[in-house]
Amino acid sequence: MNDLSAHPLGGITLIERPGATVARLWGEVDDALREQASAALARALDRDLPVVLDAGDITFIDSTGIAFLVQFCRIGREEGFPVTLRNPPAVVRDVLEILGMAGLFDAVETPGPGAGDGAAGPDERVDVG
Repeated sequence: MNDLSAHPLGGITLIERPGATVARLWGEVDDALREQASAALARALDRDLPVVLDAGDITFIDSTGIAFLVQFCRIGREEGFPVTLRNPPAVVRDVLEILGMAGLFDAVETPGPGAGDGAAGPDERVDVG
């Protein structure tokens, strides 16, 4: 299991579960994570399973981070698999509201880590950095 933290203030961890791919975003989600975001998107698309964007640990997000979320959602819809935004903090919800994009996402709140993100089973964390 590897943490994908090439950027010390934020990162993306891709968790492959039997029924879904979970992209856990944490810290500052900005331009410094562009390569990680592209790799995570490509890997998730290869799996062709529902995607959960776990946003609960985001402390800051800029336009690049929002673009990543929107791109994931749009491509998922085009490819026919659902993309869910889990536990978006106020910083994410506020930016999406300001941009008029809040309705683009199926957002869910879950009580704890790992809840509601695919079938139970062993996790595989994938290095996308």
